This record gives sequence, structure tokens and C-alpha cells, in this order.
Amino acid sequence: MKDFEKDYPDYTEAMGYEHGDEPPCNLSANRNFYEVMEARVARRGFLMGGLASIATGLIGGGLSGKAALASSTSPLIGFAPVPVSFEDKVVLPEGYTFQVLGAAGAPISGDMPAFRSGANSGDEQEHQVGQHHDGMHFFPIDGSSEDGLLVVNHEYIEPRFLHAEKPGYKGQPIGDSDVVYDADGKRDDDEVRMEIAAHGVSVYRTAKQADGSWAIVADPRNRRITANTPMEIAGPVRGSAHVRTKYSPDGTNTRGTVNNCAHGYTPWNTYLAAEENWAGYFANTTQLDQKPDLPREHARYGVSTNPQGGRYGWHLAKSGADEFVRWDATTRGASATEDYRNEPNSYGWMVEIDPFNPDAAPVKRTHLGRFAHEGVVFAPAVEGAPVVCYSGDDSRFEYIYKFVSDAPYVAGETDGSILDSGTLYVARFNDDGAGEWLALTPGRNGLTPANGFADLADILVNTRLAADHVGATKMDRPEWGTIDPRTGDVYFALTNNSRRTQAQVDAVNPRAENNFGQIVRWNYEGNDHTRSSFGWDLFVIAGTGRSSVAPAGGSLNDDNIFACPDGLWCDENGRLWIQTDMGDIGPDYSGPLKDFGMNGMLIADVETGEIKRFLTGPWGQETTGVVSTPDGRTLFVNFQHPGAHASPEDFAAGNFGSGFPDYDGATVPRSATIVITKADGGMVGS
Repeated sequence: MKDFEKDYPDYTEAMGYEHGDEPPCNLSANRNFYEVMEARVARRGFLMGGLASIATGLIGGGLSGKAALASSTSPLIGFAPVPVSFEDKVVLPEGYTFQVLGAAGAPISGDMPAFRSGANSGDEQEHQVGQHHDGMHFFPIDGSSEDGLLVVNHEYIEPRFLHAEKPGYKGQPIGDSDVVYDADGKRDDDEVRMEIAAHGVSVYRTAKQADGSWAIVADPRNRRITANTPMEIAGPVRGSAHVRTKYSPDGTNTRGTVNNCAHGYTPWNTYLAAEENWAGYFANTTQLDQKPDLPREHARYGVSTNPQGGRYGWHLAKSGADEFVRWDATTRGASATEDYRNEPNSYGWMVEIDPFNPDAAPVKRTHLGRFAHEGVVFAPAVEGAPVVCYSGDDSRFEYIYKFVSDAPYVAGETDGSILDSGTLYVARFNDDGAGEWLALTPGRNGLTPANGFADLADILVNTRLAADHVGATKMDRPEWGTIDPRTGDVYFALTNNSRRTQAQVDAVNPRAENNFGQIVRWNYEGNDHTRSSFGWDLFVIAGTGRSSVAPAGGSLNDDNIFACPDGLWCDENGRLWIQTDMGDIGPDYSGPLKDFGMNGMLIADVETGEIKRFLTGPWGQETTGVVSTPDGRTLFVNFQHPGAHASPEDFAAGNFGSGFPDYDGATVPRSATIVITKADGGMVGS
């Protein structure tokens, strides 16, 4: 498995690639997680080729005495599993219903501008729900399970659906990531403004109505946070030379947030939005001797050297206004305060948002590190003890991180500033099932000026390079994490686990390109998350019946096969909700993931190891984002990018790839939240 990094010379051809994924950036010699897995298996006397034979070697061993290999029927999962689906619809177990809430373009603020399919303006989009929903959290109002603020991330956009009725798009063969330039290579200002506004975060009030449905409620707290919203920079990087720009010469402020994937919910009742694949939004065409000349804080993250940038070419808007040209990180002035060479350094952070205070500027918390954050998950807060949280870097062969605050948590007093001082660590997974956290602080583990790390701000801006230097374990796209609130066990999804080409498949190695993923789990002695050592195992190895290992031993079956675990959430009762992202799969897909049908969501009982498929979604979508009301009787789930598999020719012909959620034959598909309830009013999943 250690040679996997060489399997795909063109990273866009790798299974599971989605628009916006980073190019390979980790060129360090650190061991990847595959080598650790192989070494551990070898130590226990198993062969890697036979997955069934490693069930007791990797699954359920050494964690808190759980009955991980028990074979019993779960008391927590009381529904009949739904089958794999190939249909353009939402499928739920018998006895469950759903409704659509907050689809892209739904009005939430201002004069509540109506959604017009493919025809809204930038000004209207600034008051409408953004595109491509991802992580979210429900903030109850006064503890209510029927009234609260829903905060939703918007990971990226599909320009052709935003502009479907506009010249240059309507009736044209436009791909899912394409934008239209004029003859001079420039972009329309309003189209760019709309795309910027469709990114970021939506905050809106939603309440249960008399008929049992949920609706958006006009409220002064409703707002859009976009890729142009003013924000503060906090923590050790604030004011440093790394983030000084023309907009903020003192390095204390920036604008906007993009590619907000998963999220976090703090013990002090605020929201954290993750900035994931942000590097491709920028262009840096600086050259030295006619060759690209990127600083390491750009190169290690994949900032594009293409004059149009890696994604949407926002810096090429016709007007040349400052809000647009800031996406050009090319060195143009005599100093950093005369251009935007440092603008990319103000991205890659976790962004704290107070949903109840619309006047409070979002804050980028730099001590949590700079990388492709998938999200952040907090350990249960302990009065008088440090705050602890975890975050994965969602790119191939990147790392998992932990932050431990200096100050103790004090209920009712602690706020987000506690995240500005502490220690950031990166994980090393050892062969024997033990692991250790390596501190990323000045003077420790070789992070010295002599080795290229001037101070803490320099380490944090170059978090990946610091992790490379200290010898962290390369993981395979760490996605969401979650913590069992009852036991403290930590779970992280590793979404792609590929090793082989199709030509290398044989009877004992059945996983063609081994792209199905796994979920890793760890815990601590005394359930103390501040400790520097931990014990780990694999909770489940995803795949088909022939290529998986179930938590209770044996293989997954028709009721629970899945691939590419992404979203994770452990509810208060110990149900582990698992969401999948196999890419933009449509009905004609015939590749290695064809047996899994459409993306969906499963539930695992972590005590018994039982897993059942709870939901499947429409064509082309990724199932992502999951949270319930406090009483557990209402569940919110997001569907992202339905119809994204539609070819340019399909789009030109008006075949948009999916009808979700409107199914009227004319409206473009839209990302949306669905609200799931049980017909008998019981707890969802029970």
C-alpha cells in the first residue's frame, strides 16, 4: 500500500475525485497509514490480502473493553434497512417521512427575494440560502425542539446551475465546474458576485408549524456569511507578516470564507465553519527565471499557477474592483501591503460564528492550524480542564490534528478566545495499536529557526510542513470526526483507501483500487483527552461483501454495504450515523462503486457492531450534514450537488441530471436540507 501515491500520475483520474479536490501536495517521506496497517497486521500474524482474516487483528481490539465482536440485535436501531437504490429519489425506512427545507436559493433575509431558477442576481443571492450544503448544526431557541437557528455550510458551487438562464450558459455544453469568459478573458461582475455570495454559511430561523411541517421564519438573526464578509483574524497569526495585505496592512482582518465543508459546535454554543479546499480559489502567477515562484505556504497547499486560477477566475471580473482582484495572489507591489500576495494565508482556518449575534464579525481561529479542514469535533467539556478538539486535513495522505487549550473550561465564562492559546498536535499511529500526539510548538520536535520555523505564527501558517517535519502518519483523506459522548471514543472517517489497479486484482486481494474507505477509532487511558498517547483500531473496513470487515466480525451484507465514509455523527444514545460520498454518481455509473448505488446514510450501534442502511438519496448527490433536535424526534440531513454527474451535452439539452428537489422538469437541481420525522412521533432511528 505504501506505493499508492504513485498509482495515479493524474490525480483527477483517481476514484472518488471531485471538482476542487487538491492536487497531491505531500511530498514528505513520512509513513502513510497503509504502511502502519500492513505492519500491524504482520505483527499479529495475518496476511493483508484476506480481509476476513484480519477482523480480530484490526477490528475491535484493545478499546475500552467493548463487546465489539458481539453478535446481537441492537436495541438502538429499530427499523428495517432500506435497500441499495439506483433511483432519483429519497428512500427512507417504512414509517418515516421527510420534507425539503432551505433549498439553495430559498430567501432568508432582506426583502426575501424569490428563487428564480438560474436567473437570480448577485444582490438577491446575498439574501438567499447558498449552494452545495454541507455541515450544519441546529441551535435551539430557549431549549426548544421545535424552534431554533439552523446554520448550514456551503462547500462550493456549480456555476452552470446558478446561471442556467443567462447568456453563455443556457443551451450551451457547460461542465459542472465551467464558467464563461468573454473575448478578452474577463468575467461578468454580477455572475462573479453571485458565485461569491453562494459560498459561505447560511444562518436562519426554522420552526415547526401547526401542521407538523418545518418552515423558514423571518428573523433579525437570519443572515448570509459569504466569501466577501469582513472577518477578524485571531490567535498567534494575528498581526504577523504572513497575513498583512492591502486590505489589512496590520494583518488583523480579512474577507470571506470558502469551501466550508464540515463544521464544529463549541461547548459555549457557537459554530465553527471549516475551510477545506480553499487553495484553488487563488491564482499566483509570480515567476522567477520564467518559472513559477510560489512561497512554501502556497506550494504546500496547491495554490494554482494558472492565470485563471484553479476554479472560477473571480480575480478576472471585468471591473477590476478590489473585492475581485484580491483572489490574485501574484506579487505586484513593492510590499505585501500593496497587493494580495498574502491573501491565501488568511484561508485554511476554522471560522467561529455566533449565530445569535448577527452584529458579531466571524473570527478565524488560527491556533487550530491551517490546512484543508474537514471540520472540528470537541471532546466533552470538563469543568476546570482544558478544552480539547480534533480536526482532519481532507486531502490524500495528510494528517489528523488535536488542539489542547492552555486555559481551563469554565461554564458560562469561556468563549472562543480560549482557542487562541494552547498546543496544536499531529497524530502518529504506531504499528502496535498505540499512537502519540506530536506537539507543533516552537523548539519542540525540531521546529526551530534553524530548521525553517521562525516562530509559532510561522508554524501555524505552515501547519502541513510542520507536521511533515515531526514525522506524523500520512492518512488517507481524513474526513469528519465524532466522539461518543458516553465513552469518549473518537471516530474518524478515512474516505478513500485505494491501493491497487484493476489489473492487480486476484482472489485473495478482491478490492480493485481498494477505494472503499474505513473508520478509525481511538481512546485514552482514563478517558483523558489531554493525554499524549492513545490506543487505536479500525471500527469498520467498508466495501462489498467480499471486501469488507464489519464491526462485529465477518463482512458487511446487503443491508449495510457502503463505500467512502464521509460524514460522521454520534448521537447521545450511541448511534453512529455514517454518511457516504462516492462522488457524483448517476444512474449510468458502471465503475467499481456501482454495487453501492446512490450515496446515503447508515446507522451503527457501536456497542453491538450492528449497522443498517437508513437512507438513500437522489442521483448525483453526496449525503452530508446531520443533526437532530434536542429530543431526537426531528433529524436534519443535507443533500449536496444533486445532478452534478450531468454531462455538458446533457446540460445543453436541459437534462440536468436530477429532478431533486422540485421534480418539475424545468427547475435546476438544488442542494437542500431534508427534515426527517417518524410517523409515530418517536425518536428517529429507534
